Formats: sequence, C-alpha cells, structure tokens
Amino acid sequence: MGNDPTTQLALLRLSGEIGTKAFATRRHFTKRLLRNLRDALTSESTSGSVRRSHDRIFAEFPRVGAEETAAALSRVFGLRSLSLVHACPYSTLEEVVEAGHEMFAEPVRGKRFAVRARRVGDRNRIPVSASEVARVLGAALEPESGGVDLDRPEVTVHVELMPGEAYFFPERIDANGGLPLGTAGRAVGLLSGGFDSAVAAWQMQKRGISLDYVFCNLGGQAHEQGVLRVARWLADQWSYGDRPRLHSVAFEPITEELRRHTTPRYWQLLLKRQMLRIAERIASERGAIGVVTGDAVGQVSSQTLQNLSVVSQATSLPILRPLVGFDKDEIIALAQHIGSFELSKVVGEYCQMVQSKPATAAREEAIQREEQPLDPTLLDQAVAQRKIYDLRALEDKDLSLPDLEVDRIPEGAILLDIRTRNEYRSWHPEGALHLELQDALRAFTSFERNQTYVVYCAIGLKSAHLAEQMRAAGFDAHHLRGGLRTLTRARDLGSDGQ
Repeated sequence: MGNDPTTQLALLRLSGEIGTKAFATRRHFTKRLLRNLRDALTSESTSGSVRRSHDRIFAEFPRVGAEETAAALSRVFGLRSLSLVHACPYSTLEEVVEAGHEMFAEPVRGKRFAVRARRVGDRNRIPVSASEVARVLGAALEPESGGVDLDRPEVTVHVELMPGEAYFFPERIDANGGLPLGTAGRAVGLLSGGFDSAVAAWQMQKRGISLDYVFCNLGGQAHEQGVLRVARWLADQWSYGDRPRLHSVAFEPITEELRRHTTPRYWQLLLKRQMLRIAERIASERGAIGVVTGDAVGQVSSQTLQNLSVVSQATSLPILRPLVGFDKDEIIALAQHIGSFELSKVVGEYCQMVQSKPATAAREEAIQREEQPLDPTLLDQAVAQRKIYDLRALEDKDLSLPDLEVDRIPEGAILLDIRTRNEYRSWHPEGALHLELQDALRAFTSFERNQTYVVYCAIGLKSAHLAEQMRAAGFDAHHLRGGLRTLTRARDLGSDGQ
C-alpha cells in the first residue's frame, strides 16, 4: 500500500472482545463493522475506502480534515483504538530502520523517546523480530534525540510489522470498544432527554443493540424539540450503520386520566408502567425485543428495588437497565464523554405529575387496583397518533421554535414566573408575577386576552410548555429562551432583560 501525499492511512484495531468469538461469529461481526465504518466516512462527507487485513482494518481518506475523520471512526463501536500511520514495504531489517529513521528523526530531536515494535499476523512470514527492530531503530535515532527513556518518553515510535509491510505511527487514538452496532438485535429506548436515558441508550448501542427511541411527551412542543436534539446527537455521532427513529407520543391524555382516577402517591409508578406499555407496543411494530431505561437503583423514589420490581411487571419484554448500579457522577462523566451533557442539561427531567410523599415500596396488588379504572384504549390511541422522526434526516431548522421563543422581554409585556414560591422569593425581576406551573395551567384561560405574556422558569422547559398551551388557546404568549439564566445575565448587565 503506497503513501499518496493527498490521502491519510489509518490502522484500526478490533475490540478485543471480537477476537474471542468463534470464527463464523467473528466474520459476521467484522462484516458489520466494515459496513458501519463506511457509513461513518460517508456521513462525514468524506471519500475513502475500508479494507481488512489480518486482525486489523485499514481506512484511507483525504488528508485534509484527517483528524476529524479519525475522530468519527473512533466513535464506531467495535474498535479498540486506531492510529494515523505511514506504510512502508520492506523485506529486511535495514529497510525498516531506514524508513523509521526518516520518519522520526525530526520528531525525536532533543526529546526523550522509546521505540515500541510488535509483529501482527503470520510470524513465519515476518523476517525480522520486534525486539530487533526496537533495538536497532532506537540506536539509529538516539544521536538525534535527548536520550532513550522507556518509562516516560516524550515521543513514542510505534512500529507494527506485518508480512511485507511496516506501519509507523506516533500515537494511538482510543476508541470505545464494544460490539459493532447492529450485531446484537434491536430494542427501543425510553428517552426523556435527561442525562440518564441518553447514557443508557449509548451503553446499549455499545453492546451492539440497534435502537429506536420512544419519547413520552409531557411538556409539549418545546420539550419535544429538546429531546430531538439529544436523540439527533446520538444518531449523528454514535449510530453509524443504523437509521434510528424517534417516536414521540403525546402523553397528556394519559396523565390526565391518572390524575382523575388514581392516588397521587402512586403517580410516578403508574406513569412509568404506562410508558413501558407504550414502548412495548412500539417495540412490537419495530421488531424490537427489549426496552432500555435509564433507571439506577435508589436514585429517585420510583427506583427503589421494590418499585423497580413493580414497574417491571407492566411488560413481558426484557427491561435493559445498563445504569442500574451507577452513581450520578459516573453518569454525568459518561454524558460528557458522549457529548450529550450540554444538550441534556438544558432539557433536564420534566414531569407535571409531582407528588409530595411518593410511595417507595409499592405492592403489585395495590398498583393493579389503581389501574383498574384506566382505559387501555388510550394507549392504543396514543401509539396510533404518535409522530415519527427519522433522526439522521433532521436539520437545524427542524429543531427551532422561532414563534414561541424570545430572547428579550417586549415592552409592555406581562412577565410571569412559574418557578417554585421559594425560588421566586429568592430573586425575581421587578414587576414579575408568580404562579406555579400547575396553577398557571389551570388559571391562564381567565387572563386578559389583549396582553402580551412572557413566561420564564429555571431553564426554559416548563415555561415553553405553558406558553405553548396559551398560544393554542389564542393568547399572545412566549417563553424566555434560557429561562432564569437569561434574566440574571440581563440583571448583571443592568438591563433586566428589556
């Protein structure tokens, strides 16, 4: 393989787990991995090629933008690491040393260095030993350098020797391991837009499971837009080789029925059971055989071990809970690694059904009694009327609410704060009125209709929901993009958002 100055060669290493599989399984996994890698190149608008040799895979692509392309390839599950390499044909030790000296004489100049060499493939067809290459190449480079340092080198010269060709590179780029996406079946992931559900979905994709996402919408169009941003990130950045969809299900009729017919202390459990039933219906349509959730034991009242057991009985499908033993700090760290942290931070967790003394050890018999008055056809209607989004086809213009959001408060507008009473008392702009969300949802129909209203909350999610409801009823209503942060910035600048 030559070294075209306009192209970059990358050496990709399989996840160690793939190497442990039986021959037929390994061949199937590798075939799927090659497909996913080609999709990554195409998705990054990069021409290139991918081929397999021994237990390595090679990708070749334009040198312009090579670092960005390498980053995309590192997000393809099933790879352990990759390196941008220089290839050199050889038949003798002298040829390997000459090529290595030419490539690394300048990078090691005045610096401490080490040579790491290894043989890959059929060793009977590799005429030199790795230790010999390391010793002789190290001796050739030492006069140019600041000395050999095998423990803490400033520059590491890596050499991989294969039959007929040597590959030189200065570093390994870590990938994420796991299994190639699409090799372990299909599931649906319940996605709220918060940290946990996005990280749980990523963890299951890493295990080779293809996902569709089910979003049970409790917060209107703005909430849906926030969740779509999270889902699109997962699809664009981590779903090479797959075409995930998001199924957005309007959940307000279901929550209203729960309010009318059930006991508040059970609301969260009943809500989660209804969500699982929705997910099960969509899974059946999509040929999926599991449901992924972001539950972690003890994180909230509905996630005690007893409550998780009760919730699980709502569906016959396996429930996959990859975060069940994670601490919140671990989940946040993974969200930052995945890149979903900033998107999820804005969306947060949203639910209208908040109770002051939730059940922490519910019994199945009690939950079944609570569910007896509920109409199961509401779930069928919600599934039938859902919106389905092809996530990898979404564009930025599909993820905005230009008529609903404002960045500044129009002159003469009534400013409505829907945070908690304590939050309102801690600080609010002069003249801002206060109603908590549930009170505002009940009361807004009696507001003056010849006024302009701007609603704000802590982050801009609940306020968007209220503004959307008000606009649907004919009010001139908006929500303040960024919520309280926008107001405090304006306060610090001395303008109070006007």
